[in-house]
Amino acid sequence: MKTVSSPRAGPPGMDRPLRRPRFRAGRLLVAAGAVAAVAALAALVWRTLPGGADLVVRSADIVFAEVVEGPFEDALPARGVVAPLRTVQVASIEGGQVQAVLVEDGARVEAGQPLAELSNPRLRMEVVASEAQIASQLGNARAQALQIARNRLEREREIGDAGFNLQTARRELGIRSRLHASGVVSDAGLADAQSQVDYFQSRLDMLNEARRAEDRLASAQSAEIAESIDRLQSNLDGVRASLDALVIHAPASGRLTAFDLVPGQPLTAGAIVGQVDSEDAFKLVAEIDEFYLARIEPGQSAQVRIGADDWPLGVARVLPQVTAGRFRAELVFAGATPPGLRRGQTLDVRLMLGDTREALFLPTGPWLSSAGGTRAYVLDAQGRTATLRDIRTGRRSPTHVEILDGVAPGERVVTSSYDRFNARPRLVLR
Repeated sequence: MKTVSSPRAGPPGMDRPLRRPRFRAGRLLVAAGAVAAVAALAALVWRTLPGGADLVVRSADIVFAEVVEGPFEDALPARGVVAPLRTVQVASIEGGQVQAVLVEDGARVEAGQPLAELSNPRLRMEVVASEAQIASQLGNARAQALQIARNRLEREREIGDAGFNLQTARRELGIRSRLHASGVVSDAGLADAQSQVDYFQSRLDMLNEARRAEDRLASAQSAEIAESIDRLQSNLDGVRASLDALVIHAPASGRLTAFDLVPGQPLTAGAIVGQVDSEDAFKLVAEIDEFYLARIEPGQSAQVRIGADDWPLGVARVLPQVTAGRFRAELVFAGATPPGLRRGQTLDVRLMLGDTREALFLPTGPWLSSAGGTRAYVLDAQGRTATLRDIRTGRRSPTHVEILDGVAPGERVVTSSYDRFNARPRLVLR
């Protein structure tokens, strides 16, 4: 078999030379550019990688607000419900069964106006028996007073008779003394006349002394009898008034509400059967968050807008009982009551908690409850990271909080919730 060799082949038994591959300049440039790009990307990634204590978050998931310097109005908006300024309860003084309802619920009533009548046969029998007993005691007391007066008159009559007899005896003694001087009357006759004078004088002195003693005793007895008569008369009036109490009267003038009696309905003594609300004066009752309980006190000013006018108010009473995180405050109008108010109407009230003054402030939000108002995430100038800082807050309103220390005007603060950040010292924004 014949071997065919290539014309470019060397002599048999010798190695063929290999040609060195040639590189083009363009390929070198491309490779160098790729390496540089990778290095730049690596450096960028290295610069943006968070440290071990940092947390990477998305900017779209965070809410920011700028620290503003300006007038901070320390006012609290609230919703006030119109209520009567004065409310007087209607009670049944005596128990009984409703016999007649004289006024309907919601009617305008005047003070003392009869509202309903009750029937109570047992009470009427007790009143009759009490009247008879008191009348008997009154009769006895008046009889005693009459007897004292009679005794006094009798003593005066006796004193008058003794005085008259003494005058008569003295005239007789004078006559006999003159006759005795003329020798007509004997010594014995003159002595008899003198004895008569002495007797009637002694009797008159005795009667006067007895009258003075009786007057002292009669004065004390008369005072006791008069006091007893007054007491018995008062008891009698009270017994009769218990019958009058079977008629329920309006305790004040105003609008009768919650009055739903029906004939035949039994009532116990002291039962509340309705109330009378004032119609010429109103107050506002506002429910306020318990956070402001320590800052609301009687005397603070407020205002309410009705239509286009602002009406001044004042806090009259604070009810500190907290229910479902809220307490109540009662506000009264500082001047005239606005016309056209209706019970149950709701109005927007602004409570002035303090003076308006220049301050740094931020909007309120979830960040306050998350950090307790003591720390905040503040963005850097480039907006790439947010660092957790200690801050100090002051007054709060429902929309803004005063910043006393820790941030500067114009800085931006994260105002969304901090719960998922776990108090990391720095947030890296992506």
